[in-house]
Amino acid sequence: MEFFCGLDVGIDETAICVVDDKGKVALEVAVVTDPDAIKAALTPYLGRLRRLGHEAGSPSRWLHPELLKLGLPAVCLKTFHVRAALKAQRNKTDRTDALGLAHLMRTGWFRKVHIKSAACYRLRLLLTHRRNLKRKFVDLENAIRHSLKVFGIRLSHVGRGGFAQAVREAVAGDALVSELIDAMLNARAALWKEYCRLHDLVVKLVAGHELCRRFMQIPDVGPVAALSFMTAVDDPSRFKRSRDVAAYFGLTSRRWQSGTSIDVQGRISKAGDADVRRALYEAASALLTRFKRKDKVKTWGLAIAKRTSHRKATVAVARKLAVIMHAMWVDGTFLLRRSGGLAGGRQCTCRRQGAQAARRPCMTRTQM
Repeated sequence: MEFFCGLDVGIDETAICVVDDKGKVALEVAVVTDPDAIKAALTPYLGRLRRLGHEAGSPSRWLHPELLKLGLPAVCLKTFHVRAALKAQRNKTDRTDALGLAHLMRTGWFRKVHIKSAACYRLRLLLTHRRNLKRKFVDLENAIRHSLKVFGIRLSHVGRGGFAQAVREAVAGDALVSELIDAMLNARAALWKEYCRLHDLVVKLVAGHELCRRFMQIPDVGPVAALSFMTAVDDPSRFKRSRDVAAYFGLTSRRWQSGTSIDVQGRISKAGDADVRRALYEAASALLTRFKRKDKVKTWGLAIAKRTSHRKATVAVARKLAVIMHAMWVDGTFLLRRSGGLAGGRQCTCRRQGAQAARRPCMTRTQM
């Protein structure tokens, strides 16, 4: 007889449920969220414990490797898939969630989550805090603009550098408002200073990373896009095809099909990391609108824009950039500039042979 375990992990306590291969509950208990405590509760079943599943979340980066070190067959499950499976339950509690996870492990109807390396999580933390500071800075700036509209003051054609001086001059005649706005401007300046500090750190790290420098040889792929893509993928070998990366980041269209009368392809799924998707979209938009040299991907994207719209073309180019970056990573290719556009830095190093290589050419063929 084999056993399957589900863990509903909480900050303080973890609900544990163990079922046998016929679905009969063998254990239901709550323990402290600690790998040693979890293993101690599962001691009677360790010899025949086939799978132990827990949902992806904040503690996963710490808990999953610790469970593996203790010899437990831990599996990290995709959150959206688990949520959809557990909707059939009438009541939602930690106990029933652990039971549902145990049954998912027993039936095998689950999808695994890739646990990234510790170094990768540190870099992603840098990108996350940089993004948070920028959002708070923009929110504060918009709040200042909105508050001045009450007095009929609209700051049009004012850049970021001269924003503070323009605001102070606009409210100089009102002592109370001037004092309030000055406090807001000081907070804005502090946020901008710390944001620039984190942005400089991103640029410094990218400058010292060979792979990110290769990514940045692609037109209009900057430090943030390169580092975001690298940390989100972490291990390129987990994708069988470069085209799968575009779907992983939600850049492929959804499909709703039922019978022979309904078959609708909607907009992109927007699954996966939104920050990477946003960075790729911004890079694609800059490639289509700002890049002045000849480029095969730009020409392809502009042709799509003429047939459909600029936004759809930008999404298509973003999808293409994701495929190209993954191919560069796997094949070890790079780009060199020459007159007339871009060229492959060396001969074709594509590992794929035959018809598969023809479907996805290497970088020396995808760029002019």
